[in-house]
Amino acid sequence: MDKLTFGWEEWIALPDLGLPAIKAKVDTGARTSALHAHDIEVFGPPAKPKVRFNVHPIAGRDDISITCSAPLIDRREVTSSNGESEQRFVISTTLCVAGQSWPIDVTLTNRAGLSSRMLLGRQALSEHINISATERRLQPDLNYDVYHTAAMRKTAPKRALRIAVMSREPNTYSTRRLVEVGEARGHTVEVIDTARCYMAINQLAPEVHYDGKRLPRYDAVIPRIGASITPYGCAVIRQFETIGTYCVNGSAGITASRDKLHAHQVLASKRIGMPTTAFAASPKDTSNLMALVGTAPLIVKLLESTQGKGVVLAETKKAAESVIDAFRGLKANFLVQDFVKEAAGEDVRCLVIAGKVVASMKRTGAEGDFRSNLHRGGSAKVVRISKIERDTAVRAARAFGLGMVGVDLLRSDAGPKVLEVNSSPGFEGIEKASGKDIVGKLYDEVEARVKPQPSRRRKTSA
Repeated sequence: MDKLTFGWEEWIALPDLGLPAIKAKVDTGARTSALHAHDIEVFGPPAKPKVRFNVHPIAGRDDISITCSAPLIDRREVTSSNGESEQRFVISTTLCVAGQSWPIDVTLTNRAGLSSRMLLGRQALSEHINISATERRLQPDLNYDVYHTAAMRKTAPKRALRIAVMSREPNTYSTRRLVEVGEARGHTVEVIDTARCYMAINQLAPEVHYDGKRLPRYDAVIPRIGASITPYGCAVIRQFETIGTYCVNGSAGITASRDKLHAHQVLASKRIGMPTTAFAASPKDTSNLMALVGTAPLIVKLLESTQGKGVVLAETKKAAESVIDAFRGLKANFLVQDFVKEAAGEDVRCLVIAGKVVASMKRTGAEGDFRSNLHRGGSAKVVRISKIERDTAVRAARAFGLGMVGVDLLRSDAGPKVLEVNSSPGFEGIEKASGKDIVGKLYDEVEARVKPQPSRRRKTSA
């Protein structure tokens, strides 16, 4: 490597941190380099800790903030030129100048009052650099405009993320896969019991607490909210949304999809095919309610049914009336649907991530059961879906604004009909049926969504 000559100030890049351009002051009196950082937070396992922090790379531009993470290699006491000492976290990263690069150690500290966001010490300079202390910017100039371009999003590094999986069932296949795949990619994945979260709701500093402590800042939250805790779970998700955390599925979409009546109203408003559905509150409307749907057989379904529970096939008008009367006697909310005979106890589960169907399977009910749920003994196999089925599944996911969703379709003579939109789809059945790494595809989307966003230029007055 040819030696470079530095002046007392140079443009450098720290690509591993997602900082393509930053001005650095050269200081041969300091041993270790220092980077301006705030909101510094340690995470990950004790054996391999990481540190997460934010950087304002441009002095005076607090609106431009880059979130970085790196392995933590040390914590040491550093004494500044004015004699003050402080404990600083130390990371190792790559320095790039004029097409050359080499590793350097960097301490993290608050340099908000200084014009240089970065200080280069002896350890970063000794083997590679000659110093000309009276000159400035002898190496190629960079430009802060890079923080305003879309290209920055494409070139940002895949940094280690801190991710929360909201689930009350840490040992299920889906939750275990989310942890295993995330950690295999170098991320820290923490399973949070939704019911043990509580919230500080205020204007200036909304927070989520857990077991007596404030939860850290997560890069992303993956909700696995059970049906029994939907209202409270969605309140916690709303709190993360208020803080600004990226949530794979938002609270509004989860709430709408869990209420079968609300879900069908959303689908109808977007003109998405579904079985003819009717709902009424008064027992006097039973006959008219059934007439709106059609002739028997009919499906009577609890509004918050899951995994096929609370779903009854009434094969005759008399049977339908009996089921409806029984549900009303329990003061349960339910709806009545047309039974799609030609589906023959089968449906198609399409798993949609980021607006694309990533896998699909055909589920067949157990012998004598019209419900195809795998939890009720159904079987699954991979299936090729048509363009109209693919489009229907994507439109349904978009209607609820969900980033990851299972859309269940019935194949009818009139085309695909959406039976259900599931905001917490299981991964086991569809991964085994399709042979695809569905959880890996979800992490592809999470990693893409938390990359730095290009910043808009400030308007200047004429």
